[in-house]
Amino acid sequence: MPMQPQAAGGPGGGGRKINAQVAIIVAAVVAIALIIGGGVWYAGSSGKDDGKKDTAGTSGGKGGDGGTDQKGGDGDKSSGAVEKAPSDPAAKVLFQVPMPAVSKEDGTADVSGSWLTDKVYAKSGIAEVVGYDPDKGSKKWTIKLEGPVCAVTPRVTDDNKTVIVYEPEMPTKAEPAHGCSQVAVLDLDAGKKVWTKTAGEGPINFDNVTISGDTVAAGSTDGGVAFDIAKGDILWSPKPADTCYDAGYGGGEKLVAVRKCGTYDARQLNIQTIDPKSGKVLSEYKMAKGIDYAAVVSTNPLVVAADVGDSAGDGSGISDFFSIDNKTGKLLTRISAPGDQFAARCDSITKPESCKGLAAGNGKLYIATEEHEGGGESYSRANEVVAFDLATGKQTGQRADSGDDYTIIPLRMDGGNVIAYKRPPYDKGGQIVSIDGATFKQTTLLENPATEAVRDVESSMSPDYSEVIYAQGHLYMSEVYASERSSTDEKEYLAIGFGTSG
Repeated sequence: MPMQPQAAGGPGGGGRKINAQVAIIVAAVVAIALIIGGGVWYAGSSGKDDGKKDTAGTSGGKGGDGGTDQKGGDGDKSSGAVEKAPSDPAAKVLFQVPMPAVSKEDGTADVSGSWLTDKVYAKSGIAEVVGYDPDKGSKKWTIKLEGPVCAVTPRVTDDNKTVIVYEPEMPTKAEPAHGCSQVAVLDLDAGKKVWTKTAGEGPINFDNVTISGDTVAAGSTDGGVAFDIAKGDILWSPKPADTCYDAGYGGGEKLVAVRKCGTYDARQLNIQTIDPKSGKVLSEYKMAKGIDYAAVVSTNPLVVAADVGDSAGDGSGISDFFSIDNKTGKLLTRISAPGDQFAARCDSITKPESCKGLAAGNGKLYIATEEHEGGGESYSRANEVVAFDLATGKQTGQRADSGDDYTIIPLRMDGGNVIAYKRPPYDKGGQIVSIDGATFKQTTLLENPATEAVRDVESSMSPDYSEVIYAQGHLYMSEVYASERSSTDEKEYLAIGFGTSG
């Protein structure tokens, strides 16, 4: 298919084309080693196999991580919650997936990516994606990759396809990286690659990828490229004359580009809602000068996070949220969210769709507060989920308390409700709760076992850095980095699944 021309992006927007500027970004990678105590049954022994779905962030069922929807929506409807309370929320361990071996030369390996359909829980391994039975953990299929995974999206289409970016070869001592150039659509039910494509001269190395409608969009410092999800045909791509570039995208119900213009020391950041098929700019909001990076919390409602003036100071990537009208590009309100008060975080540098600890829907932004002194015994800690009105920017006064020594963290929307994970104290199991969008009443949907061995596994998978997916009485937690084992006696796990009896 011939490349289609790209509509102008408004003043300063330009078309979607290759930019000669190269931004060198050094991102610190946190590798979490799992040191697991004995006593937990896991499916499979050495050499045998035996490891769901999400949204804006890395959490969710047919909703998702950071407040988005693996099925493609952002869960911003005022009703229609799907998740129901079981007769007994007590959960058991369904299965665990052993951590894959990482060589001493490699040190760490990217294993980001986990998805849930009605038929399979899929999880990235080292240069592969594996599908597991959601209840038993038995291996259903394996998709082998030529190199390690680089970037993923939690989004899953209605027919259970997702997209990943990976390297064309495995790392070697002489050449530890081969570029993140391969874009592949995966059929999660069939366990097959639908297609694999590259783009541009070189080819382009992509930093992030997402899905909106029938379009796959991948962003980079060389610009963004869109592919038709069915066949992999390029819908639009950078042009040599471009002076701006799409650094990344937010997907789901809308497609939103984080577009950068200007030189590195005089950056202009534009937030554009674009037509997924043509790349035509439908609306644009110009961020204030001096804001170098932004993350897309949600595309509908359109909410963007940024660290204005590098003032957050806590590594969260967030000092303010911007609520924007999708149709006009007009700023509705700006919400101040100081890092010492609020616990959400975004990787706005290279993965603008990756946000955790928040959700958007019902015309509100739901966000976790930082921990503070609890109301129980001395030294107890607690936090809350609070809501901001996306039209006025003011807090609604609603709050969902974690309870002493728990930490409550929004995962995604479920219709008009908020699905949240409650990280437990040392002697309890974690919980999944549904927060009623109107009353803020909490309903416990799942509670994990409180045995020491299970707690060791669960506590090693912090929602700040791991992937958490909940749907239909099933909770899956998984790591995003695998590292060389510190001891052959330690049991380390890539993923763990929990489930209620009904």
